[in-house]
Parts: sequence; structure tokens; C-alpha cells
Amino acid sequence: MALIGALWVSAQLAQAAVTVFDDRQQKVEIAQPPQRIVSLLPSLTETVCALKQCHRLVGLDRYSNWPESVKAVPRVGGGLDPNIESIVALKPDLVLAAGSTRGADRLQALGLNVLRLEPRNHADAQRVWRTVAQALHVSAADSDRAWQGIQAGVQAAVQSLSPAARQQRVYFEVSPAPYGASESSFMGETLTRMGVANILPAALGPFPQVNPEWVVQAQPHVIMAGDSSRASMLQRPGWSRLRAMQGQRLCVFKQDESDMLMRAGPRMAEGAQLMADCLNRAAAQADIGVQR
Repeated sequence: MALIGALWVSAQLAQAAVTVFDDRQQKVEIAQPPQRIVSLLPSLTETVCALKQCHRLVGLDRYSNWPESVKAVPRVGGGLDPNIESIVALKPDLVLAAGSTRGADRLQALGLNVLRLEPRNHADAQRVWRTVAQALHVSAADSDRAWQGIQAGVQAAVQSLSPAARQQRVYFEVSPAPYGASESSFMGETLTRMGVANILPAALGPFPQVNPEWVVQAQPHVIMAGDSSRASMLQRPGWSRLRAMQGQRLCVFKQDESDMLMRAGPRMAEGAQLMADCLNRAAAQADIGVQR
């Protein structure tokens, strides 16, 4: 009987163990379902919670703020300045971090299991979703069902666009430097899926720094930006001549909305709907004769 019991325990442990690969294609072995997780990237935090595993989080970066329940979880710095001592003190059995997270090697050297994942586009978001689900021992059936729900939400946002809204050209600003979101960015991919033109081509890289005069020459029909950009936009030479500004086809997103839009994670459907609502409002304000 003792031998049978030992074999049963061994079989259970083998069944619980999973192997996943991070963004560096480094193999990460997870012996059993992690119960104490530290997340150092907001999109990874949101993925854990969307998989209904929020209760396993014991430490977070300072920017993770969704869902509401995570605000009570202890903070351990950020991706650029994680507090190594605080993370180790939490005794996590899994640390989720971006590929660019400083200190990840140090955490690994201290014996912690570190899974580095950083979604940058739609394909990445799906890959990261599946990898985190596997690492957390969420069944493939449950994780695939939840992902299909997210994709259905994105498609609903796409289908909500009016024909006139699809004819617009967009400039999406991610910071007041200014930096914009090109066709190859996560937000740019959402616009492409909607059939909407982006004035910043993919060749510029995902988030290129933009010459304000170039935007004036491009004359986008709609401008999307975070609230931090509003004041500087009004001071840029020539921007008062932008038809989008004159026609008030400027969608300024609050901080929580910007978080939703710019994080390549499970709230992509809500972000897509924000874009769709902006585009529909802008199209309703003007009869745009489109020339792409």
C-alpha cells in the first residue's frame, strides 16, 4: 500500500508540473500551481485577474491598478526599479516580469522562478494569455473560452463603426514629447482591424517621435491622445490650423482610459470600443471627403 501511495503522489506531482517558455525562449519549469505571485507589469497583472486568479497575487508594481481589488496588494516598485528585498520577502513561487524588467536576473539568481513576458501587439497578447494560463494551471478550455470572449468584444467594437467612421485618417499620440502610435503598435493594429487609416506608417517603428509640423502636413481627420497631451497640443506651431482641432474631432482619454487603450492585455475589447466611439463621434461631426 505504501508503494501504491508513493506512486500516486509521484503521478500527481508529475501531472501538476508544467514547462513554459518566456520571451527569450528560456524554459521555465513550474513544479506545481503557483500560489504566491508577484507581477511587475500591469498587463500581466490584468491577465492573471482576467483568468480569475487575482487571489494568488501577493505583490505588484506601482502601476498595476485594475481591477479594483488589486489596489490592496502590496507594492514592490516598478519594472525599472523593482525592490528586490521586498519581492524576496514575499516568498513568491512565481514572478511575472517584462523582458525589460531590471533585476530579473538578480531575482533568478536568488532562486525565484521568473517568467518574462511583454506583450507588444495583438499576437503577443494572445501568446502571453496562453502562457500565463498554462503557468497558473488554468485549463486550456477555460482560458480559450475567455480569450474568445475578449475577441468577440473586439469584433463587436469593429462592427460598431459607421461607414463614414471607417473613412477617417487618425493620429494617435501616446505622450506629449510627442510620440505617436504607428501602424505596428498595439493601438495601431486595432485601428487597422477597424479598417481605419493611421497617418504613421509601420516603417517608423511602433512608437516614433513625431515632428509636430509633419502632423500638420498630414492633416489627420481625427486625433486621439491622453489627457497629458491636451495643453501642449494647443501650443504647437500650426496645430490651430489642423482641421481635426478646428472641428473638435479630438478625443482626449482620461488616465484610466489610456491605461485600457495602451496595455496589450485582456481589456483590449474595451479599448477598441473607446476608439470606435471616438471615430463614430468624429464622423458624425463632419462629412469627410476622404482621400487616403
